Amino acid sequence: MISPDAILPLAAAHALRGGERLAAGDAPGAETAFQLALQSDPCNVFALANLAWMREQEGWFEEAESYYLRALAQTPDDVHLLQNLGALLMRLRRPLEAERLMRRVLALAPELPSAWSNLGALLASLQRETQAERCHRHAIELDGDYANARYNLAYLLLRQGRLPEGWRMLEARPQPTAFGDYFRFPRWHGEALAGKAILICPEAGMGDMLLLCRYVAVLRQLGAVRVSILCHAPLQALLQTLVDVDTVLAIGAAIPAEGWDYWAPILSLPGLCGTTLDTIPSSAAYLRAQTLAVQDWAGRLPPARLRVGLAWKGNAQFENDEARSLASLDALAPLAAVDGIQFVSLQKGAGENDVSTAITLAAGGAALGDMADTAALIANLDLVISVDTAVVHLAGALGKPCWLLLPDYLPDWRWFSGRLDTPWYPAMRLLRQPAIGGWAPLISHVAEELALWRQQHL
Repeated sequence: MISPDAILPLAAAHALRGGERLAAGDAPGAETAFQLALQSDPCNVFALANLAWMREQEGWFEEAESYYLRALAQTPDDVHLLQNLGALLMRLRRPLEAERLMRRVLALAPELPSAWSNLGALLASLQRETQAERCHRHAIELDGDYANARYNLAYLLLRQGRLPEGWRMLEARPQPTAFGDYFRFPRWHGEALAGKAILICPEAGMGDMLLLCRYVAVLRQLGAVRVSILCHAPLQALLQTLVDVDTVLAIGAAIPAEGWDYWAPILSLPGLCGTTLDTIPSSAAYLRAQTLAVQDWAGRLPPARLRVGLAWKGNAQFENDEARSLASLDALAPLAAVDGIQFVSLQKGAGENDVSTAITLAAGGAALGDMADTAALIANLDLVISVDTAVVHLAGALGKPCWLLLPDYLPDWRWFSGRLDTPWYPAMRLLRQPAIGGWAPLISHVAEELALWRQQHL
């Protein structure tokens, strides 16, 4: 029988073991150890805090909050726990509670850069941008190398169209190190490109590549004699239609470790090329659908006078996907009230098998192959309506008229603030969610606009 004096050391031993297993990537082993620690000592803060973090990573937010509160009941002034709970409440869209916790952290640790940056991120999400900027700049004053504050400030500056400083701050973003470790030629930092060969490397999602592959032409104008792209495999065939590109390589294929003078991550190109709001490289279309594929989709679609493509979900792993994506196809049901339009699914991945009794979709969705295939389908459409996902960038890059549905909560900086158009894509229209009311009033407005559009195009 274990004596009372042994209970707390036993709990500490289990908690220590849980920390070791978690650090080793053994989540089930860590879970078991932490739960054993709590069986011995229900107030073990280390076990509670780690279980809270684990539940948050798993998406079990309510359980995570419960563990955080149990831990804070033991150590109410623990700055780390308060910050974590504040960030969780922000994810749960409980901003008033989150702000209260974040200001409490600042009262306890006013010289902590992360506390100022976290509050700035919250204020930015509430569109209190002047206050948010002050917070981020104060965090940078406290620690000039604090990357999170610089990265968060980049979002604000870029969203406001203050691009030169925004691009500089964007360099604080988390960046892949594998390219620099693998290639035997240096990263490009703006050196003269006359007579040089450069390889563009991917970052983030496919939408970023579709948006910024236009910089191939800019690098040519700067004197590069050879410009290549390394991209996500589903983009390879499509990006080969770029006029100025030499080679398009797919991630996962054998890539030479040398053969270029420089490599550059794609998100760094606008800043390195000196892009301002007035000099965004824009053209009606810089990617093309392949003729045979366009003809193939034309034969697979039912006859129709007007076709409108729909996409309603993005990648669920995206940090703000809950805000930018629609819950299901049913959310677009009001569009079905507009007669004389054939709706076509452009949804690939999450949601591609959604069905609705209110709105009927023609072929697309799961039948789509790579992005070149999606481009061929879009070429057969008259209009694309989509949430903020790669589909809108594809439609824009093809020069296809597109209506982009944007959330009010943390819309992407690429669409700037307050605009109903975008200098990135001349044929695109931005339709923004109202501050209060969610998607329903916006979709109703889109249905009204679609009825007017139909009258103009029949």
